[in-house]
Parts: sequence; structure tokens; C-alpha cells
Amino acid sequence: MAFCDSIKLEKGMYTVSGKSFTKVLEGLDPSENYKGSELEGLDAYQRQLKRFDIKVSGAGCDKVEKFFSTADSAVLFPEFIARAVKQGLEASSVLPSMVATNTIIDGIDYRAISSSTDGSGTSVSEAASMRNVNVRTKSNLISLKKHGRVFSSSYEALRFQNLDVLTVILRQIGADIAKEQLADATAVLLNGDGNSNSVTPTALSSTTAIKYDHLVQLWQSIAPHEMNVILASTRVMKDILSLTEMRDACAGLNFQGTGNLVTPLGAKLIYAPALDESTNPEKSGKILGFDKNCTLQMVQDGDITIDYDKVIEQQLDRAAISMTTGFAKIVNDSVNALSYTVSE
Repeated sequence: MAFCDSIKLEKGMYTVSGKSFTKVLEGLDPSENYKGSELEGLDAYQRQLKRFDIKVSGAGCDKVEKFFSTADSAVLFPEFIARAVKQGLEASSVLPSMVATNTIIDGIDYRAISSSTDGSGTSVSEAASMRNVNVRTKSNLISLKKHGRVFSSSYEALRFQNLDVLTVILRQIGADIAKEQLADATAVLLNGDGNSNSVTPTALSSTTAIKYDHLVQLWQSIAPHEMNVILASTRVMKDILSLTEMRDACAGLNFQGTGNLVTPLGAKLIYAPALDESTNPEKSGKILGFDKNCTLQMVQDGDITIDYDKVIEQQLDRAAISMTTGFAKIVNDSVNALSYTVSE
């Protein structure tokens, strides 16, 4: 009998500070002990699913009630929910293409730092002073927001449902959280993180659509930083995709083959609906360009949280699923914006 078969599972494993349920399991049952065995390649949670013969997908997928066949196996259900939500979040999130670093904290308060460089120039003459890189603690705390959903259902309504069907619903919750986090990140890039570091978009005059020259202007405005990400409102997305330069054969093949949008300047193009402030986005456009390598910090309070106690006790009528995150700007001059309004 493998050691994983003898572990006593209890809901207190969800309350260990700074550790997820899987990390607690890994501490008790390290995966490295299974090298060369038939259980190699499974993490500690997956070994518990195998222990109780619970199949969460594919042919022979079990029903929800399988988790509740024993008191021990019921403890695994909140982690199943968290993993399904996380799958949806990771599949839908564009934040990995935007964030320079992700900081995980254990709390709701976080004070970020910022960086700025004095003067300009690329070299230092003999006996001259080098330029200062000023790192300061920000005056105001970074605002963290909780995003999630209240899962409302009775156990009776779910018990005979296949687990893979429930997974689809939970993944959609994760996708919704990802969209809300993108809106938060967009707001911080444009309006700042509460520490007087907002961006004032340069208004383009006498224009009805974004042009290639405008993209070059945006690129130039954040030099010497690299503009490798562009966030665009509804109108701007339409105008950029209509540019003659976007009809280049290589750009077209990349979009048609991978679905990835790349601008003529090589930046990753991301649709950000939060930039649409007008009730009629077809009449206004806003575009943000920034350096992904140094602009945005994501602050995360733990991981996805579940009302584990309610879930384990089959009280699913009001079980909350949520994630708490916030964003901070690290280097302020590595982001800029343009805007324009279409004349009637």
C-alpha cells in the first residue's frame, strides 16, 4: 500500500497559512518519493483522486456524489472546484503578457515601490557622476479587489451531474474573474495606483482613425523603454486591424494561424474593453502602449478561495468562490496613451 492511501484528510488542511491544500498534501506526501513508480507524474492531490478512484474527466467520468462517498474523499471537493476555476482563469487571462512580476502576499495591505532615473544619457565621462536610479516606497497602499461569484445550488441538484459538466461551469467563473482582473489592470495603467502616477492620453486632432504614424508616435513617447504591449479600445482595435501594414503577409499568416494579434511594431495587441468610456465606443478610441518588462506589478492575496466548509458539508446553496488581487505601477514613464474622437 502506498503512503498516500493512509493519509487522514481533514478540512483543517485548507486553513494552513501561506499554503494551498495541495501544498499541505505535498508536505505530507512528497511527489519525489514516487519516482519510478506507477504514480510518478501525479501530484499529491491527483494521487488522492486515484486513491478514491475518482475520475474527473474523460471516459468513465464520475458524478459529483463520488466525492461524498466517504468523509475523507469529501475533503477533496473544494480543491476540485478551485482547480477547475483556475483552469478557466489561466486559459482566459492575458495578464501573463502584461505583468512584469506577480507578488503573492498573505494579507490585504501592500505598499509597493517605484523607480525613476535622473537625467539622460548612455555613458559617463571620467570623474563624472553616474545617473541616480531612485527607488522609493509609495505613499499610498495598493488597493486590492476581490472578484468572484457565489455558487448557488443544492447538493441534490448536483449529485448526479458528471464532474466534467460541472468543470465547464467552474471554468467560466474563472474566465469571468480574468476579465475583471484585466479591467483592474487597465485602470491602473491609465489612472494610476493611487500614488499620483496616472497617464494623460495625448489627444489626436483632426483624425477619424488610428494611423501607422500614430503607433510610431506612441512608441517614441516611451523610449528608451520598449513598447511590447498595446491595449486597445473597441474603436482602436477595428482601426489597427484595418491598417494597410496589418495586411502584410507575415502578420496575416500569424493571425490566421495562431489567433495572436501582432502590430506592425512587433507589440502584442490586446483588446481591453475597459478603455471604452463612451456610451458609444464606435465614436471614440483610446490606446495604451507600455513595456511589459518593467511597468506593471500584480499583487495577489493567496490563491483562489472557496467556502470549503460549506462545500464539504454539502451546503452549496451559498458557497463563495473568489480571488483577491491588485496592481501597481513600477516604472511610471514606461507607459503612455493616445486618444481620439470621431467627428460626426
